[in-house]
Amino acid sequence: MADSKTFETDIKTWDAGGQTIHIRKDLRVPMRDGVELAADAYHGAADKPRPALVALSPYGKELQALALTMPPQRRPSPMWDGCIEAGDIARVVAEDYVHVIGDLRGSGASEGEHIGNYNAGGVSLGQDAYDFIEWVAAQPWCDGNVGMIGISYFGSMQVFAAAERPPSLKAIFVSGGHYDFYETTYHGGIMWLMPRAAREGRGGDSGWAFTDRIKSRMLETYSPAEIKERVAKRLQDPDVAAWPNLVHVLHYPTNHEAWFDIVTNELDGEWYEERNPINLARNIDIPVYLQIDQGRGWTLDGHIELFNVLKGPKRLDIGSYPPMQSRPWVEEHDKMFRWYEYWLKGVDNGVMDEPAVQVFVEGSREVVTAEQWPPKEVEHRALYLRPRRKLSPEPELMGTEHAGPDGFFQAPLTVTDKVEILSWSTDPFAEPTELIGTGAAHIFAEIDQDDTNFILRLWDVAPGGARQLITSGYLKASHRELDERTTDGDPYHPHTRAVPVEPGTIQEYVLRLYPFAATFRPGHRLTVELSNNEPLVDEHNSLLPPDAFHLPVGRPVTHKIYRDAAHPSRLVLPFTRTAVEG
Repeated sequence: MADSKTFETDIKTWDAGGQTIHIRKDLRVPMRDGVELAADAYHGAADKPRPALVALSPYGKELQALALTMPPQRRPSPMWDGCIEAGDIARVVAEDYVHVIGDLRGSGASEGEHIGNYNAGGVSLGQDAYDFIEWVAAQPWCDGNVGMIGISYFGSMQVFAAAERPPSLKAIFVSGGHYDFYETTYHGGIMWLMPRAAREGRGGDSGWAFTDRIKSRMLETYSPAEIKERVAKRLQDPDVAAWPNLVHVLHYPTNHEAWFDIVTNELDGEWYEERNPINLARNIDIPVYLQIDQGRGWTLDGHIELFNVLKGPKRLDIGSYPPMQSRPWVEEHDKMFRWYEYWLKGVDNGVMDEPAVQVFVEGSREVVTAEQWPPKEVEHRALYLRPRRKLSPEPELMGTEHAGPDGFFQAPLTVTDKVEILSWSTDPFAEPTELIGTGAAHIFAEIDQDDTNFILRLWDVAPGGARQLITSGYLKASHRELDERTTDGDPYHPHTRAVPVEPGTIQEYVLRLYPFAATFRPGHRLTVELSNNEPLVDEHNSLLPPDAFHLPVGRPVTHKIYRDAAHPSRLVLPFTRTAVEG
């Protein structure tokens, strides 16, 4: 690694509300293969060594600099840009750290090729992060102690880096990262459209800082004939064929190389597992703080899975709804600096004397602490779908001939704007009822096509009608197989093959309900909604970026939902022991 022994003289200054920030622009950071990455470093006026917080992504270091000039935006502000995620530069400098923001290879002002999605091909992003961190630690403006900063993509990069065990990386603080990449891009086997926005800059994101050195791993791996065959197969999927952007991606892959790789790999397997961060995390032994807010279940699920495999000092902090943090990202900095004060500056501030897990409980607005997830003992209990749209702890006693199915017909969104939704609700709760953990939805359904989506959302509905999303579940009908990890209230699907549904048959579909923590207060109801597409706008979706929804079903489908004595459609939910005994 290169090791500068003197401070650079080309330093710009910035006045941030009376605070002078020195900026070292366009530093060149050598990688072991000779490629140089570009970086900017921000620190206080005094020339002294400081701990460094490193942020790495393909979104462009110049975009991150807007943290100095743009007030934080919350959804649904149209100025919210999902890629400004490297943290509050002025705050980092005020806390006496060096904030180092770098462009990954193949992006921004950096050299080199970036192949594939999210560490899937080419040079390992973790390897580059190792070299970057060790270079930073060797600079005279760094005291040799390095942490990392940033959410989402930046957060996942922290996991890649820590798994490589760079000696100077002493701790990480991860907020809102994405881990198992299949689960990031296909929720229950249903394609999520947000990765397109993250790459291409559509619908509230600037996207990657594009260069001509970003390449498709599929095009690098397979012959033109093999690619042609895979493209033709994907275009046979009615959902794909009905979505213009995907047709365009499949015909013009070099314009959408990263998104093309996702679209042509609709099943889990080696493609996604090769550098799965959850697998890599087993190598991590430095302290890790994981923070995630409720409302985006798959990321919450991933943080819990990651927490469970980590072997070193660790914390899991599950925060409150709503799901989207500000851009530029400024939340959670108090917790982050307390973590780094202990691990990078050696200040015994008591952070390691606290419980490993803290969970904000919606409804009661209490914080529950423990050493594990879930933080309380739970009992999974059923709420049954009943006629007249009721949810009840008692199952239906009548057979199908008397308790006929509910149903809905969903036309493709090519011919309608209306999303059909079925709902079932409990009676108002008479006393506070707490649920914390994962859950399941067992839906007995008959469809007249060979596939559909099942999208299920749980709401806390107040007496006046105001409501808040509690959790969600997704399942593509052809991905209904379960694997050996499945337990009551905690189902898992392998997603390694698609098995078409025989139209006209009644099948049991088990949806995983992502982890959540909520207390239903007296007078409130629990309402569950079922559809095969998402409403374009509602109380929850208006808080998300415009592209944060799932690929609609591209064929007309009639759904019959059975909930009778022979077909006990139900929710299986994690009631805490306190609630059960109360």
